[in-house]
Amino acid sequence: MPKTSNNAMAFEPSVAVFDACILYPFHLRNIIVQAAVDRLVEARWTDEIHDEWIRNLAADTPTIPIERLQTTRRLMNDALPGATVSGYEDLIPTVSLPDPDDRHVVAAAIATGASIILTRNLRDFPATALKKYGLRRQTPDAFLAGLYDEAPDLTVGSLANARRNLNKSRVSASDFIDILNNQELTHLVTRLSKHLTDL
Repeated sequence: MPKTSNNAMAFEPSVAVFDACILYPFHLRNIIVQAAVDRLVEARWTDEIHDEWIRNLAADTPTIPIERLQTTRRLMNDALPGATVSGYEDLIPTVSLPDPDDRHVVAAAIATGASIILTRNLRDFPATALKKYGLRRQTPDAFLAGLYDEAPDLTVGSLANARRNLNKSRVSASDFIDILNNQELTHLVTRLSKHLTDL
């Protein structure tokens, strides 16, 4: 269980749509989904977003059985039964983005009342385009570093849970920091320098 901090009771998680690109990498998916399980963020996704990350990962890494990826999808949906957004399709034509293929992400965010689109591809979601829908975009690094600034104990506790999820590979705390660096979570890593023993 994650540690609780004095501000735990006051903590209000943001509602964020997880773009497919942050669910594609195994370690980033582990970290960000664990944050949602630990109620640091209200995760939202769609079947279309699931289809996209699974399709891309299966194409890029054919050695991973598609059945394993579908099992991961089921486990994610089971762990966060309120995450799946539906009924957003009629909003897609009303959204204007540089790439029309990304409109479904914004449509889902509008439909579910999200405030954030969590993505690595900031240029696909221009801030000016999102503002009209009351949305902003954030990278996983900016989002997790912001969570740490708001609730450090809760964030470190959640990251410790994410490391424990890797029990088969017995990842040490220092190796886990390396994983965070490799996932481009550099601002988060800077904040974690004094928490190695807590991970």
